[in-house]
Amino acid sequence: MPVRCRLLLCLLIVSGLSGPVLAQVPDPALLSSYIQLHYTKQEHLIPMRDGVKLFTSIYIPTDATKKYPLLLKRTPYSVGPYGPDKMTAGLGPSEHFARAGYIFVNQDVRGRYQSEGEFVQVTPHKVGKQTHQQCDESSDTYDTIEWLLKNVPGHNGRVGMYGISYPGFYCSAGMIDAHPALIAVSPQAPVADWYFDDFMHNGAFFLAHAYRWLASHAGERPKPTTERGPPPAYPTLDGYKLFLEAGTIQEIDKTHLKEAIPFWKEMMVHPNRDEFWETRNILPHLKNVAPKVMVVTGWYDAEDLYGSFKTYQSIEKLNPNVNNVLVVGPWSHGGWSGGNGDRLGNVSFGSNTGAFYRAEIEFPFFEKSLKDKDVEALAEATVFETGSNTWRTFDAWPPKNAESKTFFLRAGGGLEATAPSEPDAGGFDEYVSDPAKPVPSTEIVANGMTIEYMVDDQRFAARRPDVLVYETPVLEQDLAVAGPLQVDLWVATTGTDADFVVKLVDVFPDSTDKAKLPNYQMMVRSEVFRGRFRNSFAKPEPFVPGEPARIQFELLDVLHRFQKGHKLMVQIQSTWFPLVDRNPQKYVPNIFLAKPEDFQKATHRVFRSAVHPTSLRFGTLPTAK
Repeated sequence: MPVRCRLLLCLLIVSGLSGPVLAQVPDPALLSSYIQLHYTKQEHLIPMRDGVKLFTSIYIPTDATKKYPLLLKRTPYSVGPYGPDKMTAGLGPSEHFARAGYIFVNQDVRGRYQSEGEFVQVTPHKVGKQTHQQCDESSDTYDTIEWLLKNVPGHNGRVGMYGISYPGFYCSAGMIDAHPALIAVSPQAPVADWYFDDFMHNGAFFLAHAYRWLASHAGERPKPTTERGPPPAYPTLDGYKLFLEAGTIQEIDKTHLKEAIPFWKEMMVHPNRDEFWETRNILPHLKNVAPKVMVVTGWYDAEDLYGSFKTYQSIEKLNPNVNNVLVVGPWSHGGWSGGNGDRLGNVSFGSNTGAFYRAEIEFPFFEKSLKDKDVEALAEATVFETGSNTWRTFDAWPPKNAESKTFFLRAGGGLEATAPSEPDAGGFDEYVSDPAKPVPSTEIVANGMTIEYMVDDQRFAARRPDVLVYETPVLEQDLAVAGPLQVDLWVATTGTDADFVVKLVDVFPDSTDKAKLPNYQMMVRSEVFRGRFRNSFAKPEPFVPGEPARIQFELLDVLHRFQKGHKLMVQIQSTWFPLVDRNPQKYVPNIFLAKPEDFQKATHRVFRSAVHPTSLRFGTLPTAK
């Protein structure tokens, strides 16, 4: 690790960001005033190759004695305020950029707000575009950059691009077959494959999240507008009650969404991974990308964690000569872009990780790439280790020195590194899953998906009879888990369909100090799998009642240190509501069309025998001597 980097990390860890650069977030009013005094604004309708014009706001420094790089953000969320005399309160990825001097370009994508054209959710990439009428987000980005270089004064010929979440997707799409002037791109929490990101997780529907986001952002826009759509209707703050009483997905659409969200309807006729979803997977197309890429995400990104890691991996695989780096901090979705990042929910991270990232990682990345500033290059992976609350750097992700370790479910709620020897007879645990009384996804009353649910205390779930719990003895030394977690689950059911949720939990020791969160069961990673897709996401099939079936899937990456005195816990359940829609547990061809009478109780078995061993496998880092 470079000396400068080591010193910064030590400063972060020891002093808690007490230095002036890493201080609290500045006053936004001061930044707004600075922008008004030092920038002028232009608005343009930039023509694309098919004639459609995209609304673009351009902020240019008033100091014309210098040349500046162009920094582009393309978004479906509005580039307002609209009007050449109305200035935005912030420019660029963070508070550091406006004063450093850039030409900031913000663009409404096709069919959104003031841009012309038709909006398509997660626009499919078109390979081998032959005519001017064949456009996608890659070509729109290329055409935009070409226009900017010819029409905007004072630039230095270099372009950077950034964006979080959906704008992160436009970064990924925009750097495919990149324009030669596009030098540096930072897709942050990018959408990548909507069958595994955001609303769909291994075939299960993230109901609470989809309802909020689609109701807020996916309504029809018949003509260009500057106005945002109305927020979603929540007749109660109790989401558990709201969605349970609605009964079915169809009834939620009819009663609460008023059948006004086109993409909701499209999803409902595509429950399986068919062409509709395949074309919304950008990962195979991430080729010939920009020279420098920085993928950013947070361990507790409840929306696009899948997209972040899979985007990084795809760029690595398809572009071996590109400088592609990964940054992961202890953040919720987009939590690195503002605020201090010192905690999430009940869990403290010991330092202002968000402020550190913006000042010492993100800002230098663009300064070096677009202005040739003399700053240290980033490591291949700059990653925050939760549990110990330290930043670490690696020359590869997952780390090359990670050693594979497997924990097996054992009798009596045990979790051990030795495989079971019990025969099938009696080698299982079982529970009754009742869709009428689903396991809550959080113990608080909330009408949607809470940003902190991924670190929530899981004791409320562990105490339910329809949640299986397995844990290790108290750890005698630290155990650092690194990389993805692989679930190998053997199950059976009395029904013909079922979901299975697997959670990895850090169990804190008892204490009389409230600050240490005594007996806290901190969720480290979790995921759901819709059992009908155990053999194919394209061709679902029912369970045979009583017959053992194998389900293998991935819990996404972690870097977490289970400290000495803690325990590892695995929880397994079949409902997770209203985060995930309820499986009727009776196989119906289109699960989204299940009727009230299709929902039934079922008894699920989880095997832990020598013949059918359920396990969790992950990488561990060597213990420091």
